[in-house]
Amino acid sequence: MKGMVKDTINRMLSRARYAALGAAIGAFLGGLLNKNLASSGAALGALVGATVGERRPDAEARLGELKHKGEANIKGLRSGSETPE
Repeated sequence: MKGMVKDTINRMLSRARYAALGAAIGAFLGGLLNKNLASSGAALGALVGATVGERRPDAEARLGELKHKGEANIKGLRSGSETPE
């Protein structure tokens, strides 16, 4: 139960962090073009940032699994076995 709550909080913080960064970048880029586009750019940037923040922990976990599997394959090849685990 504690792990699940911790994962939820980490995911929420990740989304908030990326949403804030996306909003800042979007507002900057929108403001370069037109004063009225700054708020629209911020909204779109926040949406994109929140989406990236939602997906990133899943991607990092999957990448960690693949890295671990690759290391196990290399160890199996080094030990002289013909087929890695």
